[in-house]
Amino acid sequence: MIRLAILCLVIAGVCALLGFGGAASAFAGIAKVLFVIALIAFLVLLAVGLFAGKKVKDALD
Repeated sequence: MIRLAILCLVIAGVCALLGFGGAASAFAGIAKVLFVIALIAFLVLLAVGLFAGKKVKDALD
């Protein structure tokens, strides 16, 4: 997901350099959305991992 966000950001930069402002703006918006989705997924999986880790640790004790 982060790779797609970075790819869209690079494409936006190339479009901006070539003068395609509309396309650059669209790709930058897509990159922002993908980054936010990846950040939310990371935080959710981090929380799930922390809670699952505690359950496994308690089961071993």
